[in-house]
Amino acid sequence: MERVCFLLRVKADRLADYRIRHKEVWQEMREALSRHGWTNYSLFLASDGLLVGYVETPEFSAALAGMQAEEVNARWQREMAQYFEGLESGAADTSLRPLELVFHLD
Repeated sequence: MERVCFLLRVKADRLADYRIRHKEVWQEMREALSRHGWTNYSLFLASDGLLVGYVETPEFSAALAGMQAEEVNARWQREMAQYFEGLESGAADTSLRPLELVFHLD
């Protein structure tokens, strides 16, 4: 199981809206994430807009590729792009740069 942590930045003026959107994640999006091995997926948002994501998955590259094939993911990414600063690819899911895991207490 891969443990993956990543950072993104939410625009300061969009923090409240971003929180609301994540209280209402579409059921079909949740199902797609589960279908492609996204387990224990969590997002943490700091008051300055720093977003920390964490997911456990058998293979992160396969989990990402699976979501890329989902129409619901394309719709979600288009709607959510407005909330982020500095997306390299224009979408959050393809701008993720995992951090190096240097310690895990088993």
